[in-house]
Amino acid sequence: MAHSSRNHRRHSKLLFPVGALIFSKGVDRLMREGRLDPMPFFQRHAHGDWGQVSDETWYANNAALKIDGQLNSFYVVTREIRLSIMSEADRSATMIRLPSER
Repeated sequence: MAHSSRNHRRHSKLLFPVGALIFSKGVDRLMREGRLDPMPFFQRHAHGDWGQVSDETWYANNAALKIDGQLNSFYVVTREIRLSIMSEADRSATMIRLPSER
């Protein structure tokens, strides 16, 4: 289980290039319905706060920052809405999607 007392990074600039920002169909629909603003979660991801992931994923992401590996975050937005954010290893794109859209 992930620890809640991790050191959250707070930087004024992004930790890595995010590439093209892509919203899945489900995220786009929730945005159009006014039920979701994914940008605060994207900002957390881009600043190294990986959200509610396992310790293994947290450490893997931190290592991936140094070796240009894939970055994965997970956030609980509401009781019904959760977001998965993934940045490609080559940093060409960052996808924001619902976990059910994998």
